[in-house]
Amino acid sequence: MGNHEEIIYIRLDDGEEEEEKNKIMNRRRREEFKQFDIILAANDENNNNSSISDHHFASSSISDHKTNKYSSQTSKRIMKEWKILEESLPDSIYVRAYEERIDLLRAVIIGAAGTPYHDGLFFFDIQFPSRYPNVAPKVYHHSFGFPLSPLMHKNGTLCLSLLKKNWFGKKNERWNPSESTVLQVLVSIQALVINADPYDIPDDLGYVSTSSAPRRIVSLALNQDVFVSNCMIMLKVLARPPSHFEEFVAQHFRERAETILIASKAYIDGRIEVGGHPKGNICYYAMWTKHFQDSMEIIYSKLLLAFIKNGSSLEEYVGDNMDDHLSKDQAQLPDHPVPCWLALCLIFGPPLVLFLIIVLGIISPY
Repeated sequence: MGNHEEIIYIRLDDGEEEEEKNKIMNRRRREEFKQFDIILAANDENNNNSSISDHHFASSSISDHKTNKYSSQTSKRIMKEWKILEESLPDSIYVRAYEERIDLLRAVIIGAAGTPYHDGLFFFDIQFPSRYPNVAPKVYHHSFGFPLSPLMHKNGTLCLSLLKKNWFGKKNERWNPSESTVLQVLVSIQALVINADPYDIPDDLGYVSTSSAPRRIVSLALNQDVFVSNCMIMLKVLARPPSHFEEFVAQHFRERAETILIASKAYIDGRIEVGGHPKGNICYYAMWTKHFQDSMEIIYSKLLLAFIKNGSSLEEYVGDNMDDHLSKDQAQLPDHPVPCWLALCLIFGPPLVLFLIIVLGIISPY
């Protein structure tokens, strides 16, 4: 494991070496798994609607969403959307459409290096309303109940101005029937939500900026909790991958397993910031808490066992003593790992809450 520090730096800081490695990996993945594809209708009567059974919008007025129920204009626009997705998807986004339900799409976005979402898989179910494109598409995130951002809620809803006609933000940031597309929605989610600082909320969404020092501390703490949620979602996706992405999920985590484990261990030890890169032997800005450390030690063990079960080659990484990599405390993790004091930071502002925690000591940080 002597080259682990180098692996951490290359992977998390998104350097040139890692960028080239990602290109090769994505090229190989596209050869095995198309970035955009259409799932054909099931012919077997016993498998009717099996291809969409786990889609969030699958049961919503099916009779109203058959191909022949759409206006010619809406159907043509959906076909145009398919073509745009087929030709223009970024390397880290994959989409499936459905022949039997042209109103539905499923997309996955791979978490980018240099963010607390790194190496995660984030699935989104999309529905074209019958009045599309005059009405923005509906989007649901498979969060499994774990909060990832103020803009991506644990109930699966997204707070994105592009999905609204009358919402916060400038006019060109809201849904425009003549110009906006599903591709634009997916790229916006990737850029504005699944990014390096998920709690850097735009002013027009109600977050008031604070001084740089406490904001930095709170940002680091919140990124830790985002990574905890990211790992919990990894475990959920591995245990039950969304339909038509089963092999994609398995292959992704076979390729990323060691990097995820190395990074997790470095975060637990406080050697690097979540989503950041090493700064000497100790990262003095890594404000990891007892809550984060305890949670990640358990999650690390669960990830290791799940990756081995998935077929990852981790013999060299694990070495001769598997027990060294397993947490002695196998207690059940809480369903929602974000501490209440961090939530209070978002509501009342970091300076006030940090003052209560550090100076008055009336709120426990754990």
